[in-house]
Amino acid sequence: MADLPNKARVVIIGGGVVGCSVAYHLTKLGWKDVVLLERKQLTSGTTWHAAGLIAQLRATANMTKLAKYSQELYGNLEAETGVATGFKRCGSITVALTEERKEEIYRQAAMARAFGVEVEEISPSEVKARYEYLNIEDVKAGVWLPLDGQGDPANIALALAKGARQGGAIVKERIKVTNIAKSGRKVTGVDWVSDDGNAQGHIACDMIVNCAGMWGHEVGRLAGVNVPLHACEHFYIVTEGIQGLTQMPVLRVPDECAYYKEDAGKILLGAFEPNAKPWGMNGIPDSFEFDQLPEDFDHFEPILEAACNRLPMLAEAGIHTFFNGPESFTPDDAYHLGLAPEMDNVWVAAGFNSIGIQSAGGAGMALAQWMTDGERPFDLGDVDISRMQPFQGNKTYLFERSKETLGLLYADHFPYRQKATARGVRRTPFHHHLKEQGAVFGELAGWERANWFANEGQEREYQYTWKRQNWFENSAAEHRAVRENVGMYDMSSFGKIRVEGPDAEAFMNYVGGGDYSVPNGKIVYTQFLNRSGGIEADVTVTRLTETAYLVVTPAATRLADQTWMQRHKGNFNVVITDVTAGEGVLAIMGPNARKLLEKVSPADFSNATNPFGTAQEIELGMGLARAHRVTYVGELGWEIYVSSDMAGHAFETLWDAGQDMGLKLCGMHMMDSCRIEKGFRHFGHDITCEDHVVDAGLGFAVKTDKADFIGKEAVIARKESGPKNRLLQFKLTEAEPLLFHNEPILRDGEYVGYLSSGNYGHTLGAAVGLGYVPCEGEKAADVLASTYEIDVMGTKIRAEASLKPMYDPKSERVKV
Repeated sequence: MADLPNKARVVIIGGGVVGCSVAYHLTKLGWKDVVLLERKQLTSGTTWHAAGLIAQLRATANMTKLAKYSQELYGNLEAETGVATGFKRCGSITVALTEERKEEIYRQAAMARAFGVEVEEISPSEVKARYEYLNIEDVKAGVWLPLDGQGDPANIALALAKGARQGGAIVKERIKVTNIAKSGRKVTGVDWVSDDGNAQGHIACDMIVNCAGMWGHEVGRLAGVNVPLHACEHFYIVTEGIQGLTQMPVLRVPDECAYYKEDAGKILLGAFEPNAKPWGMNGIPDSFEFDQLPEDFDHFEPILEAACNRLPMLAEAGIHTFFNGPESFTPDDAYHLGLAPEMDNVWVAAGFNSIGIQSAGGAGMALAQWMTDGERPFDLGDVDISRMQPFQGNKTYLFERSKETLGLLYADHFPYRQKATARGVRRTPFHHHLKEQGAVFGELAGWERANWFANEGQEREYQYTWKRQNWFENSAAEHRAVRENVGMYDMSSFGKIRVEGPDAEAFMNYVGGGDYSVPNGKIVYTQFLNRSGGIEADVTVTRLTETAYLVVTPAATRLADQTWMQRHKGNFNVVITDVTAGEGVLAIMGPNARKLLEKVSPADFSNATNPFGTAQEIELGMGLARAHRVTYVGELGWEIYVSSDMAGHAFETLWDAGQDMGLKLCGMHMMDSCRIEKGFRHFGHDITCEDHVVDAGLGFAVKTDKADFIGKEAVIARKESGPKNRLLQFKLTEAEPLLFHNEPILRDGEYVGYLSSGNYGHTLGAAVGLGYVPCEGEKAADVLASTYEIDVMGTKIRAEASLKPMYDPKSERVKV
């Protein structure tokens, strides 16, 4: 092992396709001193037995961009490295056996057009023409993607490894990392031992990348970071050779949990069954290398039976191989990429949920660019490791959740679909009160959140469809209550971060775009920006005292937002603390919100004493609370913060006082439909790190006349040049269709973008969406003068467009 260095710029742990891709792309960017260590042999974990399906279309524009990059890369690797990748653009077909699935795949096809992916909706007979062996008896429709393909997984990885070596990387097999040395928030090096135990050593390094696949959780713990993933058994069969079988498109029949791939005159049939089998609960054997798991024909038989009906030739062909191998799955079926929040030089690329081959090229490219620049090259929120909550590394939780996540890959991807497993981990102080009143809960970041309230006698469950779901009218009634009277909903899950210390004001003014030199009790709505003016966080900040602020963030981004502040703390003398669980929060919203609060508190809630954007300490019932006058629904309202020990009393006091006023309990679906009518942005959808704050229409929240802050120069430059894109609000001119997100936007007949979010506007009487329209050099009036349509499942529907909120554009209802 004399050729292993004592020091490296980066050590990559894991030699599957993802680790090889990261090494390849780092060397392409000119990195030297790149070392990749593989515990056994390259590809010997899960890469070697992958199916090798390479699809372009993913759930978001940026994930699609990465998948498209992967297929382009694999098409060129052989010429560059001399290693055959087996890449073929054979196309792919997805078929629907139900009307619900037909709507799903047609919506995906519309989305594909918005993302620049070549796609065609095809009839059952056209499906048959492209896949002659298929039984189309109950096929409703199909979608054809001609540029999709397949490849040889192991050779793709080996080609990437060779390319990395050609770029100067050291790629060593049979070297296991046994320990990771740390100092504070940084790793300083790795200890290694050879597979035969005859050699060992230490490599000092500036950073590491955890590409350890199903060992990623274990390696993460060595590095002091949380990488939630769990291995599951994944089954497929390969037939004997079939006479006359030639290259066929990849075929997916998600309603039967099956995919088909022709390979060398044989058919590979794989499955993503609804109830998966987690594996390796007690750890993965140290000897694991190119291993298979025991066959379980009984588990696979229902899939095979349906497949023999779908592809009758299977019933005649013999089974050459019955394969069972492990794949790693994450709690939300999205992979982990990026800088781990617990450490400042530990990167992660792991947990690829059976799409590692099609994702590896793009993921490696994006991570290498991120590592080089210190900032994400574009929005990677779907896969950013910082979205994971600390508790999600719990092994029992991962075991339970992984039973479901494998099957969700091919389940109907209905809007608002909730996970069914590993529920009830995080509950707000009001949980049992809400449950008693008919709450139907969803889950976000582990929090159980009341999404809607069932009527007496109504089933307390989601009944999923692409049409109006069973809670549509319930949410409409909640919506009307907030618009016309008064509603109450639980916001306790939103992140609460306390920033305290002698330098609190100076630190907040540096890390955020707003002006925080304000009186105690003042609330500032603002963004944290990156150097490019993109939005890293969308928050409200309340000045509690001369030396303390409360930063309130979306529930899912609390950890990411706190990490952002921690990494920019520098020499500021502040302490940053998560206090989310310390207080419950009840939102009291609607024209009669003031009347309700006056019934339970002697405090003065008038405009003179408690104007919009201020907070005050109050008595509530027999307890104490803090009332923040802000709103995310566009009505007069307050968020009532109460310590967790008094939360139950506060709820009961408000609920009892509201009975003769018609107070209605409301859920998160109501909040979203109200906010989109008002045009309020949703972080992660409408605003992300690649959306400039000026383009997003939020320039008013950034104060460029104060001292230096992160992103200041970019904001000034964009305010001078004008926006390159404008975030518009759209309302369909027809009342029936629904919008969710990613529906294409057409401007004067041309595709120009897609909706970043959508919901139904019960007050406006139609579906409403937000989306960006390119407009560099154009005046706002010219942008609005165009004709707009939204593509809903292939049907183009006229839409009204506006830069101002369509509901209460002057915010007169908020400030009454």
